Amino acid sequence: MKKKFFKFLARVNKHFLPSYSKLQLNLSKASKVQLAIIGWRVFVTKNALD
Repeated sequence: MKKKFFKFLARVNKHFLPSYSKLQLNLSKASKVQLAIIGWRVFVTKNALD
C-alpha cells in the first residue's frame, strides 16, 4: 500500500514539479523553495523504490 502510494506520488511529481536537472540548476545558487522541491522529489523517489 505504501509503495503504491509513493509510486503514484512519483508520477504526480514528474508531471507537475519542475525537473531542475534538465534546467541545469546550480545547487549552490538554488533558492530555499527549489531545494525543498528537490528534497521532496528525492524523498518520494527513495520511498517508491524501496
